[in-house]
Amino acid sequence: MAGLLGGRRLNGWTALFLASTLATSVTGFFFPFHKFTPAHGVGIISLLVLAVAIIARYSLHLAGAWRWIYAVSAVVALYLNVFVLIVQAFQKVPVLKAIAPTQSEPPFLFTQTFALVVFITLAIVSAIRFHVEPIPASVLTA
Repeated sequence: MAGLLGGRRLNGWTALFLASTLATSVTGFFFPFHKFTPAHGVGIISLLVLAVAIIARYSLHLAGAWRWIYAVSAVVALYLNVFVLIVQAFQKVPVLKAIAPTQSEPPFLFTQTFALVVFITLAIVSAIRFHVEPIPASVLTA
């Protein structure tokens, strides 16, 4: 997020984020399952969003519109991780499970809505700030 918001690429951090998020999404399908669940749906959406981000970043080199498309898809991929984190927290942390046992109670809904609003804002700001290729420092000092 720091790179996107600052208009910088941060190549190493980007590769780490994309690889770890991809691994997280893929490994979720290795657990035995007997029917399709919302978790599988989120995993599929995450993999599709990550595919767009990876293609935009590494195949299309952030050229033209692919720069903001990458920014938005990277933020959406991060949001999906946070979405799942919130779900898991309300399932496994005793105090959270006590206040929202079915995950349809106001504390859970408020938390998910707040996260969604934050990430929509981050996606918009990232798309704007990461949209224009920054001027290299060597040009500024020449």
